[in-house]
Amino acid sequence: MSFPVFDILARRADLGPDRIALEDIVLGDRVTYHELNLRAGRTAALLASLGVSQGDRVALLCRNRIEFFELLFACAKLGAILVPLNWRMPGQELAPLLADCGAAWLISGAEDANTAISLTTEHLVYLDLDDDSDSGFRIRRDAFEPMEGRAAWPAGETWYLLYTSGTTGMPKAVIQTYGMAIANYINIAQAMGLREDDTSLNYLPLFHTGGINLTTVPALIMGARTLITPGFDPDRTVELLEAGELDTFFGVPAIYQAISLHERFEELDLSRVRCWGCGGAPMPDKLLRQFASRGATVLNGMGMTETGPTVFLMDEANTAVKIGSVGKPQLLASVRLVDQEGNDVARGETGELWFSGLGITPGYFQRPEATAEALTPDGWLRSGDLGRQDEDGYYYIVGRLKDMYISGGENVYAAEVESQLANHPEILEAAVIGVADEKWGEVGCAYLLGRPGHSLPPDQELDAFCRKRMASYKVPKQFIPVDEFPRTAAGKVQKHLLPRPAGD
Repeated sequence: MSFPVFDILARRADLGPDRIALEDIVLGDRVTYHELNLRAGRTAALLASLGVSQGDRVALLCRNRIEFFELLFACAKLGAILVPLNWRMPGQELAPLLADCGAAWLISGAEDANTAISLTTEHLVYLDLDDDSDSGFRIRRDAFEPMEGRAAWPAGETWYLLYTSGTTGMPKAVIQTYGMAIANYINIAQAMGLREDDTSLNYLPLFHTGGINLTTVPALIMGARTLITPGFDPDRTVELLEAGELDTFFGVPAIYQAISLHERFEELDLSRVRCWGCGGAPMPDKLLRQFASRGATVLNGMGMTETGPTVFLMDEANTAVKIGSVGKPQLLASVRLVDQEGNDVARGETGELWFSGLGITPGYFQRPEATAEALTPDGWLRSGDLGRQDEDGYYYIVGRLKDMYISGGENVYAAEVESQLANHPEILEAAVIGVADEKWGEVGCAYLLGRPGHSLPPDQELDAFCRKRMASYKVPKQFIPVDEFPRTAAGKVQKHLLPRPAGD
């Protein structure tokens, strides 16, 4: 992409200087677009004084806060590359990521200072210190005149790096460009009908594409207002919903599940929120119906860190008649469904989803082999997700390619089995994997999380429940209760961390 992306924040500050951009509803801090641009300019000047220049990587270890976006746009003004780190990881897991991206500096919030110190004793900057310490410097942005920075940024240039969630192994740094941000803004803004007078809630972690792009950066491009919290708080979220403070809401299924379990859920009027979006993982049909009963039509969507992320989001008009669909590709996204040889499959058949468009990453940072494996020579991204398209052009996610197993010669898609199990009144959530079997090659093993205050039924009852709803080869052979699931930041179950059944 060769078109220029002008200094987004400076342009927005010029268009609406006094509009509220970000508000930390815990600390009570709020900034207008003028103030946010001023702070970003001063932070850019501070980074430049420390020797940070174009192309340098700046790692950031902090919780959700306004300063994250100051640093994001400060790096844009400099041409530096921000690398948000997962604060849930211990230092032992973060150290290889710092080495992988070659970050010249590490910036840390107070909550993660000890982890930051364990990672480096030089080139360390603190967001919250009252003064300098033996281990690092304090950010004093007010001591600097705001740096104007670059007037325009090449669309294909790297803005920041996001490490994948690591559901299957070692995380890779996905390149995020300025052009991807513009493409995602167009895709999600038109799909959700975002407006400049909207208020949305930012609670998803900012080391994840959902926290940055669903929908805060699009809101900043548009000139809207975003409320920031350190993380998801069910009580605070319900209070905001009750007060009618939110115009749009984007969450992952685990968040919707938590809201549905809140003691005041059955009294909530959710119709005040104009648009509800969901992504990160398939939302169970049962949960969709629960929210619909409270006046909320939740739009299922699908995307990846590698797609910026928005590719699909269901349209409200057809949600009720296309239960489970993620809709159609958005304006700046193209989709193919292909077989193992890369040939397009017929409509109605299952195939791997391939993506192309302005929102697709150019690859993984300094990982040419991984990039070549993910992207075809003509620019299609192999998603690893399986889907199908119905006769009206609506797409459905069947599951992950690696989540499909073959039992007795038949393909079994874990997502389908999980969705059926989630319809049981005693089951809150299910995760299914294929395990080796002497007779059938592979069979299903279901891990089950029970509803609070309920006991899971015996295996024979679960078996009978499944057999009424699925072909016998799809019925799991084992049912294993769990107290909780290991999850990524997006709420996806990390199946590779589930304890394998005895004998597997």
